Amino acid sequence: MLHSEIQPLLDADLLVESTADQIQTLWVEPQSLLELCQILRHKLDKPFDFLFDLTALDETRRQHCALEQRREFTLVYLFRSYQRNQDLRVKVALTANHKVAPSISHIWANANWYEREVWDLFGIDFKGHPCLRRIMMPTTWQGHPLLKTHPARATEMGQFSLPDDIRDLEQEALKFKPEAWGLKPQGKPDEFMWLNLGPNHPSVHGVFRIMLQLDGEEIVEAIPDIGYHHRGAEKMAERQSWHTFIPYTDRIDYLGGVMNNLPYVMALEKLAGIEVPERAKVIRVMMAEIFRILSHLLFYGTFAQDIGALSPIFYMFVDREKLFGIVEAITGARMHPSWFRIGGTASDLPNGWDKMITEWLDYMPKRMADYDKMVMNNSILKARTIGIGAYDTATAIEWGVTGPGLRATGFDFDLRKKRPYSGYENFEFDIPLANNGDCYDRCAVRVEEIRQSMRIIRQCVQNMPAGDYKAEHPLTTPPRKDRTMTDIDSLIPHFLSMSWGPVMPAGEVMAEVEATKGSNAYYITSDKSTMSYRTRIRTPSFPHLQMIPVMARGQMIADLIATIGSIDFVMADVDR
Repeated sequence: MLHSEIQPLLDADLLVESTADQIQTLWVEPQSLLELCQILRHKLDKPFDFLFDLTALDETRRQHCALEQRREFTLVYLFRSYQRNQDLRVKVALTANHKVAPSISHIWANANWYEREVWDLFGIDFKGHPCLRRIMMPTTWQGHPLLKTHPARATEMGQFSLPDDIRDLEQEALKFKPEAWGLKPQGKPDEFMWLNLGPNHPSVHGVFRIMLQLDGEEIVEAIPDIGYHHRGAEKMAERQSWHTFIPYTDRIDYLGGVMNNLPYVMALEKLAGIEVPERAKVIRVMMAEIFRILSHLLFYGTFAQDIGALSPIFYMFVDREKLFGIVEAITGARMHPSWFRIGGTASDLPNGWDKMITEWLDYMPKRMADYDKMVMNNSILKARTIGIGAYDTATAIEWGVTGPGLRATGFDFDLRKKRPYSGYENFEFDIPLANNGDCYDRCAVRVEEIRQSMRIIRQCVQNMPAGDYKAEHPLTTPPRKDRTMTDIDSLIPHFLSMSWGPVMPAGEVMAEVEATKGSNAYYITSDKSTMSYRTRIRTPSFPHLQMIPVMARGQMIADLIATIGSIDFVMADVDR
């Protein structure tokens, strides 16, 4: 037990909590948090070198799972030790009249943005933070949206109006003021300048702004500014039933489709003790890998386009259209099918599904070979990307990089292999790796992942189990219709489950998947209700953008465009 390993090194008592996901959970007093963090990072034989997530809960309306140590607010840290392949959750209780905790951004660099997010959305202050300012909400926003006292619907906030004087104030607040970010002029007086890249610019892949400090065309400092696409997905989860929140998950990484459904429904299945049938698991794997290919193909084309090669993206869109046709035939929708369900999938596979997929799998290898010639072997692309935006494994872990960006440094960690879920342990596939961690390698890893996903999908087609596509369980949503039209005792529970939604057991649970862009996790708190008490969405793109200053310093502006493209992000995955 980690508790027995850590406790002798700490001059304070730790309390242990049991959770549904069986992640070891320890409570520590705020004044002992820094000491505990130093122990986790520096004093253990196999340290917890990765801060996976940092979030908070407003406990003021929670009725179940009352613990003696719980107060009005709880800070939740999730640390990971890659050497142990183990997670540790640390909780800190805070009172309403003293919502203060020490910053750990000097211990884990990627804590910077997470602490800003918690302050922005909960109003919790982090002493010692270098620049504690809003990150998701506008600087003019009043209140902290994830407090239980903050409205969840626009209709609760009164009629909206934007008089000219308020509009002018909002516009003024959007101006870049370097001193507000702690920046001072650097470089030659006649060559120094500030440059706003975005928030609406084709090379920043969405509403994303980077404020550049330049000495000539060389980047001295880069300050990413996010929040322009924030839609309050975590707040929406508190007002939707467990079932009706599934379509919202599709829109997080909007290129990932049903891949986004998977960690959400897996978390609820773990919480409720629902055993998913083998057929449903294989269907989920197949559809998730189809969307991995769809996402990677779009990355592949737009990355080449950012470098200056326009043709590849048009060819790749043709291939995506063919694959979307298969997705539509199976699910009834294309980019956002919302097709996974609590306990399984929305429906079984249609007749002829295997023939469609096999034909596409047979067609695609030649196309991939053509793309190798057009893109990966293109001398101009190589010159623009090899050695550009490079980082090593230690830097990647320090800043929270997961997925292809981490594996491009040579670090072999893929959840599908290291922590198999949904039956991935039954498939044969390789984990693509590279060595240099630069723009070219990040692209090369994703290209090879397309081929490995095709390999997995073919195994799904050849070995699809028979059986049910959804579990027989009272909390499976929506419930099976087999008996609903035969007796009233079956019809009524079906009606209630569809109208009010199932009541999930009280507790906390996290589920994580290897998504298209890295590790995507849902950390869900249930208060034994038809709706979530708190849904935390840990996305890979959020920490990836925080790392831009590290990669950008000393680059030329053109190099930054290649670097941004190689990250592979969408702003909905960042802002949620």
